Amino acid sequence: MSREYPDRPIPGVAGIVVRGKELLLVQRGKEPAKGKWGIPGGVVEVGETIEEALVREVREETGCECTPVKHLTTFDSIRRDDDGRVHWHYVLFEYLCRYDSGEPHANDDAAEARWVPLDDLDCVDIMESTRSFIEKTAREEGLI
Repeated sequence: MSREYPDRPIPGVAGIVVRGKELLLVQRGKEPAKGKWGIPGGVVEVGETIEEALVREVREETGCECTPVKHLTTFDSIRRDDDGRVHWHYVLFEYLCRYDSGEPHANDDAAEARWVPLDDLDCVDIMESTRSFIEKTAREEGLI
């Protein structure tokens, strides 16, 4: 099934991976939101659990190992084209993750990967909705 103009929603995962007061971020190398920074993640493959997909996607995009510790939220990410047709539709399962090992380097569909201080998200071009979600999670989980 094509990710663009899909005939049904596509399940995806993303993880807020923290190391001390730093957050693991990736710069998207593909659409949607190519060039923007965000939390690592991707699409669930057939036969994978959501948490298995999350661990694999973080490893593939960043080279880092993590452990999911808490499901934070699930939401729809829907983008329509100028004619109102659904161009992208993901159902995203967002997790808080414990950093286990590895140093970030871009792999797979990430253009870049790095640690960013939680109190300095302004240093990257991040979508406002992603920034708000990260900051809300950091406050609620006592990370800042």
